[in-house]
Amino acid sequence: MEEIDYGNLTKRIVFTENDHRQAKLLIRCKYDNLSQSDFFRHIVTGYITGDERIQGYIDEVKKRGKLRRQKSQILKKTGKQKLEDFGLSDNEVDNIFDLLEEEFPEL
Repeated sequence: MEEIDYGNLTKRIVFTENDHRQAKLLIRCKYDNLSQSDFFRHIVTGYITGDERIQGYIDEVKKRGKLRRQKSQILKKTGKQKLEDFGLSDNEVDNIFDLLEEEFPEL
């Protein structure tokens, strides 16, 4: 697939990560003689061109995310029932779950 240059390199792709994981990424990139930007460009290129190795990993990650969401929904339902037993309103219960979700997004 031929890459088409549609313009200037002015778009930034940004996300946050903790110090430890960023340091580990820098070490791995240094080991493989890559800059961070080269690493991400290669990964993005593989993803948008449909590289089967990257797509296989993405499919794995999607499954884990789906299982995590299902588990979260079950826990919410169970927890909501237990909280209702304490006489909390639906709004109070929703607020508690929103706070928990913000604090523990991996649940």
